[in-house]
Amino acid sequence: MHSSSSSKLKLSFDTVFYYVTDMEASIAFYRDTLGLPMVSQTSIARFDLDGVLIELVPLPPGTMVPGSGNARLCFSVANLKETLGQMHARGLTTSKIKEKRDGKLAFFHDPDGNELCLWEEARAENPVGIEAALLHS
Repeated sequence: MHSSSSSKLKLSFDTVFYYVTDMEASIAFYRDTLGLPMVSQTSIARFDLDGVLIELVPLPPGTMVPGSGNARLCFSVANLKETLGQMHARGLTTSKIKEKRDGKLAFFHDPDGNELCLWEEARAENPVGIEAALLHS
């Protein structure tokens, strides 16, 4: 990448959005199944998650989602196993828990097949003890 200017871009956060083919099914999923508060609905449904605006945008019939990529909405949870149990009780199918270096995660899909993620960050059992052990080894 080339920088044509030494000044920084003045960007601010707007929203995260997904294109959806069935607005009513998607609203029911995000509002009723996941429990996100819907803040407004025009042709676009808007939800608030801890101050982050999430929008569902209707995809016109006969069109395909533009572009490609691997972005996904990721929800932080305190207890992944417990949350998965709640989701399974609501009829949602999820992946198995995947252990990662800094935590664990699981995936699921909305009615349009958009992949969503649940993430439980690893908690350090005794960070002071770990630090001391590293300093003295």
